[in-house]
Amino acid sequence: MSVPPSAIRVLVCEDQALVRAGFVTILSAQPDMEVVGEAVDGRAAIRSTEELKPDVVLMDIRMPLLDGIEATRHLAGPDSLSPAKILVVTTFNVDEYVYEALRAGASGFMLKDAAPHELVNAVRTVARGESLLAPAVTRALIGRFAERVRPSAVPASPERDRLKVLAPREHEVLLLISEGLSNAEIATELVISPETVKTYVSRILTKLNLRDRVQAVVLAYRAGVTGRGERA
Repeated sequence: MSVPPSAIRVLVCEDQALVRAGFVTILSAQPDMEVVGEAVDGRAAIRSTEELKPDVVLMDIRMPLLDGIEATRHLAGPDSLSPAKILVVTTFNVDEYVYEALRAGASGFMLKDAAPHELVNAVRTVARGESLLAPAVTRALIGRFAERVRPSAVPASPERDRLKVLAPREHEVLLLISEGLSNAEIATELVISPETVKTYVSRILTKLNLRDRVQAVVLAYRAGVTGRGERA
């Protein structure tokens, strides 16, 4: 099967051979995707990303030599001159590092037991420059890590001060994002159109100087204003 010039170039970074082979098989079968390389540890992931310059890096968290979090921070963190688009794949029920991966610069994450079509859609989403934060996984993240990532209950903090630039409606949308609601769910909750929600999300990211909604959720955690806490 010939690969079109516009195909999404993917690098698969996973130390488990069977899992890696599964990812490669699924992605290679897509007419708009090309797996350009594989890496079995974090150092190889960095080297291969810098050499091959893929459109999307599929990154496992637990890998030898250098874990996926550090590899992600190197490739997509604040010090990166040309941040890579990284989609973290994880076994959430045993992995306590998802939050750190998002802070390190990942564009999103998904579970390893996701259906093949979900993996494919996730790669396409990240390739378009959008973030991927599945609502169900976000809710689980909040439930499991909210106490750990939320700062002490103080009325003011640098993160909370940043939110003062938001209009009341924008603040409300941010809270719903932090609850893990999708744009469609936010539209239903606020009785507005999905297009209007997209506009609010864009304004929030611009005002807070954030790259995507993943960073918006992380900021909400750090500010201690996640939807669950404020709307309870």
